[in-house]
Amino acid sequence: MSLFTILLTVTILLNIWTIFNSLFLYPLAPLTDLQKFPMVSLLVPLRNEAGNVTGLINSLRSLTYENLEIILLDDHSDDGTYERLIEYTKQDSRMSVMKGKDLPEGWNGKVHACHQLSEKAAGDYYFFLDADARVSPSIIELSLGTMKKRQAAMLSGFPNYPNNNFLSHMLVPLQHMVVLLHLPLFMANKTTKPMFTAACGIFIVIEKGVYEAIGGHRSVMDSLVEDVHIAREVKRHGYKMVLANITGSALSYMYDSSSETWGGFKKNIYTGIGRSAMMVTFLTLFYTIVFVLPALLAGFALGTGNIALLLPYLLTVTFKMYVDARTGHPLWLAFFIPVAALLLISMMVASMSVHKKGKSYHWKGRRYQ
Repeated sequence: MSLFTILLTVTILLNIWTIFNSLFLYPLAPLTDLQKFPMVSLLVPLRNEAGNVTGLINSLRSLTYENLEIILLDDHSDDGTYERLIEYTKQDSRMSVMKGKDLPEGWNGKVHACHQLSEKAAGDYYFFLDADARVSPSIIELSLGTMKKRQAAMLSGFPNYPNNNFLSHMLVPLQHMVVLLHLPLFMANKTTKPMFTAACGIFIVIEKGVYEAIGGHRSVMDSLVEDVHIAREVKRHGYKMVLANITGSALSYMYDSSSETWGGFKKNIYTGIGRSAMMVTFLTLFYTIVFVLPALLAGFALGTGNIALLLPYLLTVTFKMYVDARTGHPLWLAFFIPVAALLLISMMVASMSVHKKGKSYHWKGRRYQ
């Protein structure tokens, strides 16, 4: 069997699998048939997020759910975040601002901030939202409606990512691609098996009782990928967690620059794949074969005039274009899938290198092992 035939077969299967798998990425559902609306605590940790305060508060002000409290925690910011929070929240009685305590030994910074927020929360549901997120006015109704419809104790989802720099354009939307490509969503959303789990810490809604039953954020106190680890704890305790397509109702301005994108991915990606050198090797080979080789073959096709050799590359483009169409990202990104794959491989290797050398990851003025 020729290389062309292998690549053609693989890229055809890639498209078929992704379309099938996406059928189990649930859309958000409206809230119906509730006589009593449970109280929701919307909890936002902030560290050096002064630039996000205005957009965040304007988004939260528009929320239409009535039985709601909003608690914002400033985690030792040095850019004026706390002062801006006080200024922008004073007109909304639903909002309160607190200052975070010093970070104890053994805790991840964001995890500790979320833990403190949960201790102040009075709701029946906790809705953890990042400061760079913006949500639709009905997002709480939609989230609770989806949880009720799917009989889930926890809901998470990856938002739409409006990006303003090349590296973010290439890397950040790949989170959706990775989920649809690697996670069997039927197993993830229909079973409580922890191994089939993904979550996004930007957007997590969880029942208070379940949160307390798993030990809350204390149970993942030192985790760099606490979102996934909390979701696994939920499933490990026998509760159902679902991943939904929230891209029509939530977005995230995740990184402001290419250097921030590089730093954020380098901190998380190796931990996210279990700090496994074997997995880095496998994914490097996989992405090279599936996404890079078809582009090289396409270059050969253009040089020789054998247009048929373009097919594997065009099929990788249709695969990525389908993912981007489902998640609201620019369709032109699909033509750069080999570039994005090479950048992702470089990021995995760089992240692994930090760990293997015994060095620390750096993020927002803190060090992480």
